[in-house]
Amino acid sequence: MPELPEVETVLRGLEPYLSGQEIAGATLRNRNLRWPIPIKLPAILRGRTIRALHRRAKYLLIECGDGTLLLHLGMSGSLRHLPAATPAEKHDHFDLLLANGMAVRLRDPRRFGAVLWCDGDVSKHPLLAGLGPEPLLEGFDASHLYRATRKRSAAIKQAIMDNRVVVGVGNIYASEALFRAGIRPQLAAWNLSPARCARLVQAIRETLNEAIALGGSSLRDFVGSGGNPGYFQQHHRVYGRSGLPCSICGTAIKQSRHGQRSSFYCPVCQK
Repeated sequence: MPELPEVETVLRGLEPYLSGQEIAGATLRNRNLRWPIPIKLPAILRGRTIRALHRRAKYLLIECGDGTLLLHLGMSGSLRHLPAATPAEKHDHFDLLLANGMAVRLRDPRRFGAVLWCDGDVSKHPLLAGLGPEPLLEGFDASHLYRATRKRSAAIKQAIMDNRVVVGVGNIYASEALFRAGIRPQLAAWNLSPARCARLVQAIRETLNEAIALGGSSLRDFVGSGGNPGYFQQHHRVYGRSGLPCSICGTAIKQSRHGQRSSFYCPVCQK
């Protein structure tokens, strides 16, 4: 957390305010995030124009001509668009300052986020180069998922959370998509038939698109760029609902552990 829908929500919230804007500089209050923020970043950014915003997996990419600013929200981060003069609070570690007097502020209590700079082709950055396909684009389909799971004895939930198989499907959305597809999270990945792969691909897309439409899930710290929480958690069918009745058959939702993560599933609807 935040996962793909939350990052996409932030991107869509920031894009109207950032595209085409000149960067006045940056403020570094605490460089010690997951990787240290480059100390020369304010000088690198000053005077550049924001050409476009993109998302790759859970990374927000701010394209600035011949270079790109990479932002990651980690486990507790959020980005807010606000007046640059707004007093900073304890966990406000970085401001991207705009020439129009506004700023994009990173708040990250646990400091697992990232603010990095990449010259040239950002797709070749070490953090992005080995990533699998985007789940909402054509490169992710039933044929890809079937091929990617043939030699995997690990649980299917772990497989679809592997960024080399498909990017951006975190714990919440893996549980929700598997429920929609009728597949138990502990099923060995190599046991999926082509037909079940097709159902799972469709379920992943439906789950992520619905979550994006609802602004993502706000379970702890996440808020969008305007400070508003997401609402998809009100539509979770299995995640966090251990012991509650399944919305389809009424059976109590079960909870188990896979790869040090909690999984939620219906023992009747999911096989």
